[in-house]
Amino acid sequence: MPEPDISDVIIEDGKPVDNWISEKQQRLLTTSAYSSFTFDDPFILTANVGLFYADKQAPLVPDVMLSLRVTCPNDWTQNKNRSYFVWNMGKAPDVAIEIVSNKVGNELGSKLQDYAKAGVGYYVVFDPFQTLSQDVLRIYERRGVSYHLRSDDFLEEVNLGLTLWSGEFEGSSYGHWLRWCDRSGQIFLTGDEKFQQEKHRADRLAQLLKNHGIDPNAL
Repeated sequence: MPEPDISDVIIEDGKPVDNWISEKQQRLLTTSAYSSFTFDDPFILTANVGLFYADKQAPLVPDVMLSLRVTCPNDWTQNKNRSYFVWNMGKAPDVAIEIVSNKVGNELGSKLQDYAKAGVGYYVVFDPFQTLSQDVLRIYERRGVSYHLRSDDFLEEVNLGLTLWSGEFEGSSYGHWLRWCDRSGQIFLTGDEKFQQEKHRADRLAQLLKNHGIDPNAL
């Protein structure tokens, strides 16, 4: 089957990134994934990249998108390698996350239907300011050709969970960060968090050695 003609397709529209929380939230989800995910197979996790799922159909642009068992194309000089074209990647993404910042994005309306048509396994709506409803987090699972709202936050097909976390990221404290987690609820750390965790352990060990009259620098 021949590939669709994308010579006239706009890959990048040059529009600016979202607000502060959306920009930081996207980076929190992507950096922690590449720092801590331990999948045996390759994966792509990206932010604000176009998802082209049908010929002559306008792309979706999820805030965050995860696709397992695929690799990012290397030759970015070709348009077909610079966005997520389902027919080139061989599959639809497994997870798409939308971060709500206003009421015009239609995340619980037309986008819900569009992501289902695109074949995305899980559609996640993160609404930190409760703009659309009282639910800060909604996770939909695709069954057949439509989505069904899940009652829990674990995504069985990708063996990942999503959880709300209150803490500081890049100097900003917030009560509703969205984080990846494992089945037990343990969050996946960013590289900086891993560094700080190891530094804390090393400092505690050094202090323990000093308490026993041992110079840690002599070891």
